[in-house]
Amino acid sequence: MVSAPTHLLYLHGFRSSPLSTKAQMVGRWLAEHHPEVHVWCPPLPPAPRDAMRLVFEGLANWPTASMAVIGSSLGGFYASVVAERTGCRAVVLNPAIDPARDLARHIGEQTTWQKPEEHFYFRPEYVDELRDLAPAALTRPDRYAAVIAKGDELLDWHEMTAHYAGAHQLLLEGSDHALSEFDQQLPFVLRFLSLLP
Repeated sequence: MVSAPTHLLYLHGFRSSPLSTKAQMVGRWLAEHHPEVHVWCPPLPPAPRDAMRLVFEGLANWPTASMAVIGSSLGGFYASVVAERTGCRAVVLNPAIDPARDLARHIGEQTTWQKPEEHFYFRPEYVDELRDLAPAALTRPDRYAAVIAKGDELLDWHEMTAHYAGAHQLLLEGSDHALSEFDQQLPFVLRFLSLLP
């Protein structure tokens, strides 16, 4: 039995923030049931290289043997980068498989979902940064759990399930990209991380 993590990193998606519903739900559950777990959900800058620099600087003093990461959408891609570099367990929620391809059409001014008044600019060079960050392969798929919705309106569930073949998968018949009923999938996530029996 793998022990529960002492440190948990949550990485939000493109145009999202630490105010993400799923991030807040995870944080609230842990505060109530496992207050000893250190949770960090940093606001990720739009530049992928800067985002990963921020994350790895923040993880510098973390115990890699007892940490885990959860990532949603683009954050799922980043979570795989973190897991491949540190060897930690990762949960990916409707993960972006090829964000360099998918976000190439989003170059320009963007707003965040939670605060539409906040603007940021997604630059052409960020696409190359995403391409450079992509792990060559998942070295140990068993370290991963993936929640994948067939009803995802932005990402192809076939691509997600194929990329995370060998991982613990929860494949939802419907749902959506945001996993609007995430409270129903949370127990799967927590059990994989040994936070629920």
